[in-house]
Amino acid sequence: MADNALGRFLRARRDATAPAAVGLTAGPRRRAPGLRRAELAERARISVEYLTRLERGSDRYPSGQVLGSLADALALTADERVHLYRLIKADSGAQCQAAGAAPVLRPTVRALLDRLGATPAYVADPAGDVLACSDGFRSLADPAGLLDEERPNLARYVFADARSRAVFPDWAEIAGHWAAAVRAAADLGDLAAGALAVELSITAGTEFGDRYAAAATLPAQTGFERWSVRSQTLRLAYETLALPGIEEHRLVVYLPA
Repeated sequence: MADNALGRFLRARRDATAPAAVGLTAGPRRRAPGLRRAELAERARISVEYLTRLERGSDRYPSGQVLGSLADALALTADERVHLYRLIKADSGAQCQAAGAAPVLRPTVRALLDRLGATPAYVADPAGDVLACSDGFRSLADPAGLLDEERPNLARYVFADARSRAVFPDWAEIAGHWAAAVRAAADLGDLAAGALAVELSITAGTEFGDRYAAAATLPAQTGFERWSVRSQTLRLAYETLALPGIEEHRLVVYLPA
């Protein structure tokens, strides 16, 4: 990262954020049009001293939750949140590691998905990357835009894609499930899940960060989900089956409820 690029970005955005834009009154004694450090710190739920260290570059490794709170407090746009995440990711010392090459699934696992045919099913890693899926899951997920990315990720779709709120009528429940799944994987040392947690804490803000911090139970391995696709709402039961191997891949299969 360029010298103190994060601090300069935060200071510039603070100076450029009008108090009225975040619900504050400018007041007659304000010398500058932007936010005071104390105002931003209070809105982001951090101390003024810590914000000062971030802006001056004496602390360059804030947590994803802190950056997400700052992004919310500054009312950053989606593009600005992505830029903030890239600033952290560009720093080789930050705990943001790029995903490695896509794992190779055993031919028998792919053959199993082919045999499932019209039954919605997918294989995912602990961080929520969809590694392969059946034709049935593709017909369910394609209209939702879930498979648009080269390497789809379920947690990222739920929190970072606005379409997910229409696809999942019980969005809050689904969001809680995936925040807990990412938390469980990250706590066990999964590097991809840890990097994803930092990313979503920034790009999705407290919608993800609060759920991630509050996750106290493991995500359910069986249950029900509602999907709204092609103008109809489907209620599906799901079962999660652990696949043999050190990768901890899981096969998730949906059935009509």
